[in-house]
Amino acid sequence: LQVFGADYPTPDGTCIRDYIHVTDLADAHGRALLYLDRIDVGETPGFNLGTGQGTSVMQIIHWVERVSGLPVPFTIHPRRPGDPPKLVADNTCAQAALGWEIRKPLPTIVADAWAWHSGEWSRKG
Repeated sequence: LQVFGADYPTPDGTCIRDYIHVTDLADAHGRALLYLDRIDVGETPGFNLGTGQGTSVMQIIHWVERVSGLPVPFTIHPRRPGDPPKLVADNTCAQAALGWEIRKPLPTIVADAWAWHSGEWSRKG
């Protein structure tokens, strides 16, 4: 795994991003389609979809190691040009207009991603 930047002004030096579970994202899109049926097409707003909380790249690596029980080999590389230290969604408009909320926290995101990529997902039932 390549980690781009370990010198950001963040607690562990890696950039912070907003990770969302694919089912939460799908739920928001479904709600948005229903919302579009209720409004005038000329009034279509945009919504930020995310948890509203950031997680650093290094925190994700540690979560993957906890969930998988395996070390995650990584190398640190220079920052990519233009990458901000922190990028987190403000989901308040989506919550208000769509009645949407995050249901899957970060540990579930990582556990489900690990199950999917390791082939365990098909055996989950």
